[in-house]
Amino acid sequence: MADQTYYIDEDVGEDTTTQTGAEDLPYKTLGFAVLSHGEGAKFLTRKSVTGEVPEGLDEKARLEWKPAAKAALKKAINYAKAQQKKAVKEKELLALRTKEEADRKKVLDEAKKIVVEEDMSLPKAEKIKLDETDPAKVKLGNGADVKGTRVRVFGRVHRERKQKELVFITLRDGYGFMQVIFSGILAKSYDILTLTRETSIEVLGELREVPPGAKAPNNRELHADYFRIHDIWKAAGGEEAITNRVSKDTEHATLLDLRHLTLRGEHASKVIIVRDAVEYAFNQVYRELRLRKVSPPALVQTQVEGGATLFKFHYYNEEAFLTQSSQLYLETCLPSMGDVYCIEKSFRAEKSLTRRHLAEYTHIEAELDFITFDDLLDHLELVMCRVLEVTMADPVIKQYIIDLNPEFQMPERPFKRMKYSEAIDWLVEHNIPNEDGEPHNFGDDIAEAAERRMTDIINRPIFLTHFPVEIKAFYMQKDKEDLRVTESVDCLMPGVGEIVGGSMRMDNNEELLAAFARENIDPSAYYWYTDQRKYGSSPHGGYGLGLERFLAWLCKQHTVRDCCLYPRYFGRCKP
Repeated sequence: MADQTYYIDEDVGEDTTTQTGAEDLPYKTLGFAVLSHGEGAKFLTRKSVTGEVPEGLDEKARLEWKPAAKAALKKAINYAKAQQKKAVKEKELLALRTKEEADRKKVLDEAKKIVVEEDMSLPKAEKIKLDETDPAKVKLGNGADVKGTRVRVFGRVHRERKQKELVFITLRDGYGFMQVIFSGILAKSYDILTLTRETSIEVLGELREVPPGAKAPNNRELHADYFRIHDIWKAAGGEEAITNRVSKDTEHATLLDLRHLTLRGEHASKVIIVRDAVEYAFNQVYRELRLRKVSPPALVQTQVEGGATLFKFHYYNEEAFLTQSSQLYLETCLPSMGDVYCIEKSFRAEKSLTRRHLAEYTHIEAELDFITFDDLLDHLELVMCRVLEVTMADPVIKQYIIDLNPEFQMPERPFKRMKYSEAIDWLVEHNIPNEDGEPHNFGDDIAEAAERRMTDIINRPIFLTHFPVEIKAFYMQKDKEDLRVTESVDCLMPGVGEIVGGSMRMDNNEELLAAFARENIDPSAYYWYTDQRKYGSSPHGGYGLGLERFLAWLCKQHTVRDCCLYPRYFGRCKP
């Protein structure tokens, strides 16, 4: 009403529907008052608590109501109009959503009436994996008039796209992907209209080549004539949908907590599938080179790489450890089996959170008999390059590697060979300090950061050799031409750093016992190892390669944690 007066007290008023705007129930803001009663009313305002008392007047003057200022009233009117427009729009949107929900309910109610049945007059469907493209097994049709093989496939919904009359889904089964097209009553059925990602589904239909200009995995698509989804096959939707739980924006720690779901993504699964191919290639290459595979124990009572990184546990009534390396056991196989290797888990109790350390990792280790140090380096280079050749020979795996690491190139041979002393000089020349911020000196244990920086600048694989005795393991053979250093090697790769560590092993029993004494290790527990020097010793050497680090380099992964199924490192032992 035009003659109605409303009161606004900015200090004690409230903008609620329980307020009337009367003097004893004032509003808080002028905008709310205008929105509630229109711009034609009369509005009086004040600040009853914080308002200033005009000079020369008493406290009563501060509590007097005053007409709203013109500028404030204009601002309040504009606010009210904007809120009214917003309310109208929200009402329209609510009506539209209500109509859409009603329409969808109607469509779904109709869809529930559709019964999907297999046409038994069609040819029997042949079960295949999603990547099978052998023409002898799967004949493709190239259109409606040319029939292809009728197949049965199983998989999970990786992607889905709905059109008015067609529904396209991409299935995944761990072997490959396949585009499936639903049409007719299939596209209008309840299970297809409510389909969620990761739902498991069985589909029967005819395989056809994709139309010219169209794209689909393996250049073919499955035109469904029947499908089946059991109730327990259906994946969660809504807030629990997998796309809401894991995405490219999810924090890395959360992705590791949800690793079981993350592995369903294309990126994570490609890394693990490449890992399978690389491990298979190592087995094949070792077989080609006539190394025999053995399986040493994981529960041990001896150390290999220093006591500080041992995981201790009670083994019945004795103290034992998780193995740091299978090397010592491999050496015992040389006299009876020749050159040997193993692919086993190793454990290091380092409290390290760097992106290249794990508490549990896959260790590819080999020991070679009657060799020289140069033989060892040649063997290492051959093995790694041959493994890459075998791996890249698989077109699917090669494509995965290119997807993950578009810049990957086969390493140039021969690998650069650099002695430790030369590396120290190189670091000094390039002003790369040690961990104390000082220039590197002979005897320094080159820190990871400096090592990686050097490797990245040189930008090619490096055999870093001849490390000082004091910074290497007790069992490493000394260089006879320079007793300060060992016949040892680390293979460094750009972007990752060390992925292989190896050496010639001490073959003289007296030297080995002196090394035990130097490290304050009781040799009695190693009787089975020292006996190798008493009963026909030989010049021999070996190495250990970290599979996760190799993969981090090959697939250009920021951290080795993404290169194993469920990473274990300091602070994480789940899921």
